[in-house]
Amino acid sequence: MVKQLITKNIKSYLVKNPNCVLLDVRTKEEWKTVGIPAGEKISLKTYFLEIKRDAVFNFVKEFKNLNINQDKEILVLCKSGERSQICAELLNIENYKTINISDGFEGSSEGVGWVKNKLPTNN
Repeated sequence: MVKQLITKNIKSYLVKNPNCVLLDVRTKEEWKTVGIPAGEKISLKTYFLEIKRDAVFNFVKEFKNLNINQDKEILVLCKSGERSQICAELLNIENYKTINISDGFEGSSEGVGWVKNKLPTNN
């Protein structure tokens, strides 16, 4: 089962769990129009890997090309926590430690999201 984390708790989570990276799985269009997280500003190395609806099966293969060590805990981010949940589950099957950011970049019923919690962005 994939653990859930809301954005308002990310900074405190990182204090106790510094061996994390961020994986943003939104589309290139979303990165361009809405903005991207600047995880490095909170000591969170950030990776970007678009999940494509018609090529979900390629996602894990493309992820492995990022060469993220399996000892890292991967915080997975999308717009609202739905696509990131799917990606986190796919990576869990491959024995990666994943956490879904359940309110995403823009917010959901779980919380207000990365942007409104004033986590760093590069816009």
